[in-house]
Amino acid sequence: MQMLESLLSFLVHIGYLLTDPIGLLVLFGSVIMGIIFGATPGLTATLGVALLTTLTYGMNTSTAMIALMGIYVGGVYGGSYTAILVNIPGTAASAATAMDGYPLACKGFAGRALGLTTTASAIGTFIGMFFVITLSPVISELALQFTSFEFFLLALFGIIISGSLTSPDLVYKGWIAGFLGLFLSVIGRDSLQVYPRFTFGISQLDSGIEVVPVLIGAFGIPQIMSVLKDNFSVTGMKSIGKILPDFKTIFKHIPVILRSSMIGVGIGSVPGIGEDIAGWVSYGTAKRASKHPEEYGNGSVEAVICTETANNACIGGAMIPLLSLGVPGSPPAAMLLGALMLHGVNPGPMLTFENPEFIPNITAILLLASVAMWICGMLLAKQVVKVLKIPTSIFMPIIGLLCIIGSYAIGLNEFNLYLMLIVGVIAYVLTEQGYPIAPLVIGVILGPMCDENLRRALMVSQGSLAPIFQRPVALLLFLVIVATILSSTGMFAKVKEKFSKK
Repeated sequence: MQMLESLLSFLVHIGYLLTDPIGLLVLFGSVIMGIIFGATPGLTATLGVALLTTLTYGMNTSTAMIALMGIYVGGVYGGSYTAILVNIPGTAASAATAMDGYPLACKGFAGRALGLTTTASAIGTFIGMFFVITLSPVISELALQFTSFEFFLLALFGIIISGSLTSPDLVYKGWIAGFLGLFLSVIGRDSLQVYPRFTFGISQLDSGIEVVPVLIGAFGIPQIMSVLKDNFSVTGMKSIGKILPDFKTIFKHIPVILRSSMIGVGIGSVPGIGEDIAGWVSYGTAKRASKHPEEYGNGSVEAVICTETANNACIGGAMIPLLSLGVPGSPPAAMLLGALMLHGVNPGPMLTFENPEFIPNITAILLLASVAMWICGMLLAKQVVKVLKIPTSIFMPIIGLLCIIGSYAIGLNEFNLYLMLIVGVIAYVLTEQGYPIAPLVIGVILGPMCDENLRRALMVSQGSLAPIFQRPVALLLFLVIVATILSSTGMFAKVKEKFSKK
């Protein structure tokens, strides 16, 4: 019954959005902005959402969500432009697309490849949206049975799994980055006893650190420094040709699209992983299942379709834990969580009671964003790609200025500028040493949830951890965390090898 009500509310919100000219203008504008961010190497959907968050401060919540979801969808899709045309993924989410998109462009099929990726991206986003509207209310209802111990373990799992799956080499680096973010989140007076922690006598830290300047610093400053250091420029731009939707090929690959969508939604639902992992997992799965795996890497149409479907379906997947549990499923979703908090919306199990129309509204926006992305991708690809020819010496300082404005705009606080810069420099050093930034951001976002629920649970249980082993869901989460740590450190393999020798 609740699902039916959600679907009816979803249809009502679609009708409302279609009759709102200002909303549609904001939607198309933000999608185009997202495509530009995604298509420009060095910029990402995450950075786009972070910068736009500050500009939506004065908007009503509905309009702000239209803008943020539009730039999110456009940013994930936009990276396919440079991946196909110049073999340089605009975002990490499109890295797998470059494997076969660029060979297709070299064969003279750049327009066809872009048409296929645009259509596949729209379909993937649509399927992800379907799971948001159907699964989020169900998961929210289940989460109502959670106590403080379950929420603490859920937040801890989000930090650990994010560190485990995003580390380029040693898993310990991901965990260190995650717990560094957790430390940053507990600076200031705690919410339970109002006791100052790690403030070092600095009055500006009494109220804790602002999330948005940290997010902008963590993603914006390292990107700017890396791009300027490498002096990136696009040369030898391929001729695009006509960009036409190849629906015959799309229908032929429906099974691949459905499988890739399931992979994208599933991976997106795991806290902190992101669209790039979804693309690679889908690519590997499709290659193993293909009747012609030798074509992969040489311009396979199937490969391009599966990667772009998966990374865009991951958007909907990432929204499921964000809306139902308050745990972001990807770095851009972490930015959205910060934006929701800025607008007074608290995602989690109580969202369906406090704001029952919010999830249907978000899914309606996601559907229209996929349509807007398809239209803009088909009509404006040749024009948007021209942005790549702007010299980095001009473009990146503009992005730096937007980072400064965005950080200062939150409360008009000069201290946020220093905070952004310090976090940005630390994030750049960590990146250069091979530490992933996504777990740090997830740690900052989930830190308050982890800290408050652990301390509240210990107060209720009088310092006892026994309820973890007495409650089925808490015990399950605890065992999953232990299994994740043991498998990530290779302990399972060592034990198996030891017993096999015996």
